[in-house]
Amino acid sequence: MAKAIHSMIRVLDEEKSRSFYLSAFRLEVADRLDFDTFTLVYLRNDETDFELELTVNKGRTEPYHLGDGYGHLAVSVDDLDKEHARLKAEQFKVRDIVEFKRDDAMLARFFFIEDPDGYKIEVLQRQGRYM
Repeated sequence: MAKAIHSMIRVLDEEKSRSFYLSAFRLEVADRLDFDTFTLVYLRNDETDFELELTVNKGRTEPYHLGDGYGHLAVSVDDLDKEHARLKAEQFKVRDIVEFKRDDAMLARFFFIEDPDGYKIEVLQRQGRYM
């Protein structure tokens, strides 16, 4: 059986990205592997062993083009309203909270936040399948 262990994104500014993920989601550096032309930085927190791998290509000065295929990372939180207010107060790029319902039953409450490189992160209220 396969076990998901990490997801990788390419970032332009390691410090800016590490600072964002620490402030936004309490993701700390679990490991850092430095090579001649690139650096891999693995981030995680105490909630899970799943890691976010930041790949920093040395010498790159142009932002990455994320393309037109929509993709995102998703995290769940205990108190969506509290996290939304906290992240807005930190002046991150935070969208409004959205509620998805079917037949008056709440399926999901969430909002999106954008990291320094333009990647979208979905923040979901912990409930149902989003525990």
